[in-house]
Amino acid sequence: MSPVNKLQAAANSSTVTPDGEDDFPCPHVATSWERLSLPARRLGAQRILQMSPCDVSPPMRERGGSILNPQPSTLNPQPHTRTPRSALRTQLAFVALGSNLGDSAAIIRRAIERLQDLSDQPLRRSSLWQTTPVDCPPGCPLFINAVVGLVPRSGETPESLLEKLQALEKQFGRRPKQARNAPRLLDLDLIAFGAQVRATPRLTLPHPRAHQRRFVLAPLAELAPALILPGQSRPVRQLLKNLRTPEQVSRLD
Repeated sequence: MSPVNKLQAAANSSTVTPDGEDDFPCPHVATSWERLSLPARRLGAQRILQMSPCDVSPPMRERGGSILNPQPSTLNPQPHTRTPRSALRTQLAFVALGSNLGDSAAIIRRAIERLQDLSDQPLRRSSLWQTTPVDCPPGCPLFINAVVGLVPRSGETPESLLEKLQALEKQFGRRPKQARNAPRLLDLDLIAFGAQVRATPRLTLPHPRAHQRRFVLAPLAELAPALILPGQSRPVRQLLKNLRTPEQVSRLD
């Protein structure tokens, strides 16, 4: 007897019921069938016949549903269901932007638009911040800084994203460093990539000095104040509050 015929028999008879995992269109139903009373089995069989096999999935059980009382969100889920904010943050990569040559505010805004191409969802963007230079040569101009949060595309890795950021810097006129922390048209730093950690000559994640830089923490706190960077025990907003540095930062917009 086919699975569907057995379920029809179970819905209409008091003697014929499915009796094993192979008898069901979906194995997840079989695991809870034996715990049901006979009337419940009949009702359950009737409801299963109204579903397609893929309608009954593991999340039904994980969210407290049953074959008799499935949770609505597990049946025919919508393709564009909004991801909870807490879950989304674990998937975000944060990129810090900085410029102190040319029309820095315009450069940062254009770079943010280009970074949208690297994200699977709309970017999260901080305000623009004007900040004093840190560890830069004397007379260095003020910086314009910002931070964006992006959702990496499928298959993206921290290393592949870093390559794209460096290529974008070059497109904006970034040249090889002639002096440490010299003025620049565009600087893109990968601050964090979800919960991933790296410690290689090529890449360190999270950024090794992000938790010590007000020009990073201030815009980052706009986007994710509760974010705890890997290796840190306190959220970003607390790191910013406790930071003691001579930096001066002011929000522009």
